[in-house]
Amino acid sequence: MSTEASTTLDTFANPNPERDYMIHIDTPEFTCLCPLTGQPDFASIEIEYVPDELCLELKALKLYFWSYRDRGAFHEAVTNQILSDLEAAITPRFMRINAEFNVRGGVYTRVVVEHRAEGWQAPELVELA
Repeated sequence: MSTEASTTLDTFANPNPERDYMIHIDTPEFTCLCPLTGQPDFASIEIEYVPDELCLELKALKLYFWSYRDRGAFHEAVTNQILSDLEAAITPRFMRINAEFNVRGGVYTRVVVEHRAEGWQAPELVELA
């Protein structure tokens, strides 16, 4: 088992590409560095995506997130970079990244970014009583 950070995002074939379904991934221990102070920033990163032909392999995703531990990045930049990297790796039908950064100086930061494939329409939400 690798314990080295990596920016490589491994994938696997979507077992049901004919169907829209949501994959939800929670990463409650994301860390990066403040680019101004060098102090660690902690966040919970939530990924929701509707795969097309490929899905994210979770061990590779974990090692990818580790690669941010020693990198300085503003919250807005790191959240958008994660979306860009994941989108490039799997070209999903839809993807949303919700990054909730822990309090620093009395201020919480939440950054939400989305990707929607051209022409893709979300199915109608069904609510059961």
